[in-house]
Amino acid sequence: MSELRKDSLSFVETLGQSVANVSPTLTPALSIAVVAGTAGTGSWFVYLLSAISMLVVGVNIGKLARKFPVAGSFFIYVSRVLGPSWGMLSGWSMLLAYLATAMALTVATSIFVKTMLTALGVTVAPPALLLYVVVSALAWFLSSRDIRLSSRIGLTLEAISVAIILFVCIAVLFTHGFSLDMKQVKMVGLDASAIPQAVVFGIFGFVGFESAATLAKETRNPEATIPRAINWTAIAAGAFFVFTTYVITMGFDDDTAKLAGSSAPLADILSGESPLLTAFVYFGATISSFACALASLNAFGRLLYSLGRYQFVHQSMGMVHAEHKTPHVALGVGAALNFVLCAVLVAAGSETDTFGWYGTMASFGFIVVYFLCSLCAPLYFRQIGKEKRRHNMVGELGMILMGGALVGSVYPAPAYPLNLLPYIFVAYLAVGVAWYFILKLRAPQTLLGIEHDMEVAGEA
Repeated sequence: MSELRKDSLSFVETLGQSVANVSPTLTPALSIAVVAGTAGTGSWFVYLLSAISMLVVGVNIGKLARKFPVAGSFFIYVSRVLGPSWGMLSGWSMLLAYLATAMALTVATSIFVKTMLTALGVTVAPPALLLYVVVSALAWFLSSRDIRLSSRIGLTLEAISVAIILFVCIAVLFTHGFSLDMKQVKMVGLDASAIPQAVVFGIFGFVGFESAATLAKETRNPEATIPRAINWTAIAAGAFFVFTTYVITMGFDDDTAKLAGSSAPLADILSGESPLLTAFVYFGATISSFACALASLNAFGRLLYSLGRYQFVHQSMGMVHAEHKTPHVALGVGAALNFVLCAVLVAAGSETDTFGWYGTMASFGFIVVYFLCSLCAPLYFRQIGKEKRRHNMVGELGMILMGGALVGSVYPAPAYPLNLLPYIFVAYLAVGVAWYFILKLRAPQTLLGIEHDMEVAGEA
């Protein structure tokens, strides 16, 4: 059976996976409106808290990545420390997280394309379903080829897009005379009880920062490269989000209600400027969101590949293309699901609404796994007799931060239909748990084999 191409990715190419999966441009171009609707003038603070949380989680994931440089990443990490039942739960949760992220970014790409065309004076917008087909098909085509190609494309597109956004932000600062915005500094009107709910979606701005870990099998010197890529992505994305959120809120003259109602914040800031400049900005946003959809599909495919190799799902998911050395079957399934699930809700609400729904569902999946990784990191060192106080402190802090985000997502209860999403997520997890017990009854040798492999991995 063919294997993934080993030792083929450099640090920059591995970093490209995480950066593209974060899609830094998405936050100032669209996500900021969702956070502003909850946190108001404290939106920049929400992103600061989210950045700190992700860096703590990143440190915990990095410790595990050094010990288990494998394609399954989180599924393997949790299985090795807590057993295959918890490993399957984490893998199942992460599958939804990566797929929901790809779906959210597919919808975002559609929004950005239409905004760009409107700025150019085009009155007839392409149908959303057509755009979903194009994004899904192109993401599958690129991801099923050499991983180096899709990683380089993703990082290049993000670099172009970030440069465009920074240009706009500097122009806003120049207009306002580079003076401090005291309403934001003092967070005037912020309700502290709204912060946990806002942080859940703030975390969505970072999700995927850890996806470099899914490329461990294909990365050179993964024990050092993977943790560096994860931590640098969290730091760089956090700084970018805090800065751009502050500046864009300033550009709306601190009218956060108006910002929350905007489906194109950057276009609104640039109203009155050259339509070509607005179109250029949203061209950058389009390529950024597509790069994130591509990176999410890459991560989904490699996680599904690992689950297929262990026969948690059909073994065909564990197949590798003979020439390209990519999990082409798993990637094809991911691309198909991406299109179908985006199409199902195309008439359920505005694309801005569906973007928020998919993003929130993705956040739940990531937060659960981030919590488990924060638990597993100190436990692993205790198991091998290398327990240290700093390992315990960082792990406990990660669990507190992720646990707080989960509680904040359900209490106080958000408005309909967001109040339904936590229960939909729990139902999804229940399906995974049920499948685990079915597998345990029908093929117990599979679970025994996984336990053996986990022990071997721990001794390696």
